[in-house]
Amino acid sequence: MRSRGIAVFGALLLMGTPALAATPSPNRQEALRHMVRQDCGSCHGMTLKGGLGSSLLPQALDGIPAESLTDIILNGIPGTPMPPWAALLSADEAAWIANELKKGLAP
Repeated sequence: MRSRGIAVFGALLLMGTPALAATPSPNRQEALRHMVRQDCGSCHGMTLKGGLGSSLLPQALDGIPAESLTDIILNGIPGTPMPPWAALLSADEAAWIANELKKGLAP
């Protein structure tokens, strides 16, 4: 009976804990940084300070949860030039990009 209680507690604990995103390999991180600088930079500015798209600098993203940025990266914003990237990125990769943007994407 005690083991069943531990199992139930463990399951409840896991349900309340957000899943940790897998960190891309160092080579993939470099490719993702390049993609953000080049592909995203074509609209958001090569320095990510803004252009056709808004600034992607940390101060501009302050107050926007990383989960919301991940959703925008994957699904785009209908009715705007922001396209969905889900065909090219996994959810873990989009989450990694969102978190890196919040911290300030390293060169």
